Amino acid sequence: MRLGRSADCVEWSLQLPLIEAILALKQELGATILAHTYQAPEIFHGVADITGDSLALAEAAVEAPGDLIMVCGVHFMAESVKLLAPGKTVLIPDANAGCSLADAINAEDIRQLRRQHPGVPVVCYVNTSAAVKAECDACCTSANAVSVVESLGSEEVIFVPDRFLGAWVASQTKVRLRLWQGSCEVHEKFTARQARQARDQHDAVLLAHPECPPEVLAEADFVGSTSAMSRWIERARPRRVALVTECTMADNLRVLHPQTHFVQPCQLCPHMQKITLPAILRALRTLAPQIHIDEEVAKRARLALERMLLAGRDARG
Repeated sequence: MRLGRSADCVEWSLQLPLIEAILALKQELGATILAHTYQAPEIFHGVADITGDSLALAEAAVEAPGDLIMVCGVHFMAESVKLLAPGKTVLIPDANAGCSLADAINAEDIRQLRRQHPGVPVVCYVNTSAAVKAECDACCTSANAVSVVESLGSEEVIFVPDRFLGAWVASQTKVRLRLWQGSCEVHEKFTARQARQARDQHDAVLLAHPECPPEVLAEADFVGSTSAMSRWIERARPRRVALVTECTMADNLRVLHPQTHFVQPCQLCPHMQKITLPAILRALRTLAPQIHIDEEVAKRARLALERMLLAGRDARG
């Protein structure tokens, strides 16, 4: 366990009994805990069996041992796990851990887009509900969005719901994209001025997530998904890095990359912050809240996710 590097003595004394209780109960139940990169270090390093971005967690769901999976992330992530592991019990510590992007569009919106643009395929970002995924041709993450868009073989694609990620994808491909006007409440707050200050004041390399506004991405030395950022740091081993993304990612990467000093011009995701050690312990004890998805919706949404996983494998060669 590498939590000690990211927590002070007071935090450690409070967290350790909860971590020990979770680890013991997890073993008793045969549960697998998945944690997104934006989870707090005490979860990411303290209790998780598998960590990563949305694509990594979705892939892990298929191979996870046992019949019980705990998803330490927001609601759409837990839904994605249930879609890909339908025979397993999937828990989320707090059912109210949502996502502004997932709330930005619904299934009827997709149906209306299809009526307006007949024959144009629809790609939805993974940050969407199962009901939305069921109406789309394919799903994507920020890591494989370009590959998914191009895999459809269409000159034009509808891309929902993140307009900033969509604009970045459009800059990386010849496919014409029609964008929905959604955005991430965390990444949309960043400004180009903040990015410049973080880089210039600290002599840091600037890494930005493609959910940020275009003017922020224009300032960045590297633009990529959370997993791509981590790989870039591992490869380049920079002295100082400023991450323009959710705050807790820097906390977790600091442990994995001790040679790098992390500057944090960041924002906290209020939904990710709802996932806590007490909530995890309570969910394991009660086996609730559980994720349930209508079977007809699940059948169609699963196809969109499977196309995402296929494109992800192809993109990695």
